[in-house]
Amino acid sequence: MAIFKGSGVAIVTPFNNNGVDFEKLGELLDWQVANGTDAIIICGTTGEAPTMSDDEKKSAYKFTVDRIAGKIPVIAGTGSNDTHHSIMLSKYAESVGCDGVLCVTPYYNKTTQEGLIAHYTAIADSINIPVIVYNVPSRTGININADTLKTLSSHKNIGGVKEASGNISQVVEIGMFCDDNFCMYSGNDDQVVPLLSVGGIGVISVVANIAPKTMHDMVCSFLQGDVKTAMKLQLGIKKLNDALFCEVNPIPVKTAMNLLGMNVGKLRLPLVNMAEGNLSRLKKELVDFGFELRD
Repeated sequence: MAIFKGSGVAIVTPFNNNGVDFEKLGELLDWQVANGTDAIIICGTTGEAPTMSDDEKKSAYKFTVDRIAGKIPVIAGTGSNDTHHSIMLSKYAESVGCDGVLCVTPYYNKTTQEGLIAHYTAIADSINIPVIVYNVPSRTGININADTLKTLSSHKNIGGVKEASGNISQVVEIGMFCDDNFCMYSGNDDQVVPLLSVGGIGVISVVANIAPKTMHDMVCSFLQGDVKTAMKLQLGIKKLNDALFCEVNPIPVKTAMNLLGMNVGKLRLPLVNMAEGNLSRLKKELVDFGFELRD
């Protein structure tokens, strides 16, 4: 069965001078639930997981599960280029009640397609909750092929893929073997409807950090057969989406949240503030979308 259908937010991690700002994280989680988000993905790329310590990640997993209290699924980002490290984090996520884990393909050291099968099989064998494979070759330098995913899809604990290759032909290939036991989620906010049209069931979204209802409504409209509304919402976020990715994620979305008065704190190095020209562009698109700037 699918972990979720609809829009899962790849939620930012708010930081303060002491580390994770759990008071603010709680506010964000409550707001996401109130605005229709269908799942929480904690400690992913958008959450700046690469700069979080293991203790911070573990605390964030547990806090999120406790705060959400079963209202919607919680999926923990436990990916690593070290298989044993990913297994450790995945086991902990399961122990505190996460509903699934999201594991990015190994980066830097990378591996072969056979290595990817061995990596994900080892993780999936170590836990009893679903693994979502995260394919984002623009960041990791490695693409997980459709045939490799098909092999992995037969594992009882590998429940789907967050597909962010941007390669629509590959998306179609994956769609050919998706079923109730292996689900495809868009990893690109600007390609949600195209992916849904070939068998996807949702999105793991950056835009949902500021427009959760729009992303939820887009997916749910499509799944309920209202393709026209879904298409209108997809086209309607295009300019905002482009502004939110005019610099590396999550620089723009975290900046946008602060501009909207959500006070999610600073970025952690090596991420830095936006260039002035890009900041002006982001402010314009936020206003044009209907937001009121607070900062």
